[in-house]
Amino acid sequence: MDPPQLLNLLARSLAHDTSRPWAMRLCEACVDVLKAQGGAFTVSIGPDERVAVSTPGAFEELEPLQEVLGEGPVHQAMAEDRLVVTHLGAVVDEYPVFSQIVAPAQGGATLYAAPMRAGGRVVGVFSLYVTTDPQARGSQDLQLLADIVGASLLGNAERLDWSGRAWLHRAAGMVIAQLGIRPDDALAVIRAKAFSRSMSLRSVVVDVLERRLTFSRDE
Repeated sequence: MDPPQLLNLLARSLAHDTSRPWAMRLCEACVDVLKAQGGAFTVSIGPDERVAVSTPGAFEELEPLQEVLGEGPVHQAMAEDRLVVTHLGAVVDEYPVFSQIVAPAQGGATLYAAPMRAGGRVVGVFSLYVTTDPQARGSQDLQLLADIVGASLLGNAERLDWSGRAWLHRAAGMVIAQLGIRPDDALAVIRAKAFSRSMSLRSVVVDVLERRLTFSRDE
């Protein structure tokens, strides 16, 4: 499909609902255009710093899970600047922990992780979750849409929800004060705690901020 046609479909899908946050509507419109069952945008806002927007449903926890683990198709697509296709029912050598956790629950789905490019660089990843076979739209349409979205997100960064990222940095600051470690290490401690407790990253951050969870060198 050529870019004008794809943009026309995207605009028509976006016009259906104007009441919810713009980034969420854009993500759902992309999923609708590509006839998929779920999707997410992961946008890089700095070294090892990302903010994600996911469509609600069965796949919405997979983006936060990859952030907690520090591995997965999103990381690979962003690092290698290429489309990564992963069948979620199989254990993958590149990200064994992520694929092993996801396989039992999402074995019938395929994840397409396409780098979103703007200004000659990768600014994020568009994840598309597909349970039907074959994919309704080709990988060329997916990559084209990912690049369109990348440019749009980069130009409208102020319209993304940054609150979760702000909470994470506040929690990291508290862990730094408790343990006397570097910021990168504090983030790693928070992610490790989320993984060890099988909790979402947001849940652990809230526990740290509300002082239900503290850290000491004696642990």
